[in-house]
Amino acid sequence: MFLTRLIYASTKTEHFNPTSLEEIIEKAASNNEKNDITGMLCFNRNYFLQSIEGSRTNVNKTYNKILNDKRHTQIILLDYSEINTREFSSWSMGYVPTSKLSAQINLKFSGTSEFSPYKISGASAYMMMLELKKSLPSV
Repeated sequence: MFLTRLIYASTKTEHFNPTSLEEIIEKAASNNEKNDITGMLCFNRNYFLQSIEGSRTNVNKTYNKILNDKRHTQIILLDYSEINTREFSSWSMGYVPTSKLSAQINLKFSGTSEFSPYKISGASAYMMMLELKKSLPSV
């Protein structure tokens, strides 16, 4: 079994409502735990940036479900890599909201302090998520 990490960006749609984020996090945490998937989700009211880790088969199945979720669109694969170890192993689905802290980290890994996952490379997205992880509790 190969461990794989997938990172993608997307934009919310009109199907995304005020309770959608909570529903996404709860369902992802439950499903991910059953499928040995770990990861992190960043969201700023418009854009998503997510990393998912696990077996190649389970990551691909999870990503296929993500692609068919009508609550977001313009899904762009930023990175897909075989990995030796998980970086988010204690997170069935960590969530990072936009904050003053994330603005500083955005600036460090992109050309602006504004969260815009379409304007960063897969490698920068990964490094940014690792930096954010350092400042948050495990879930």
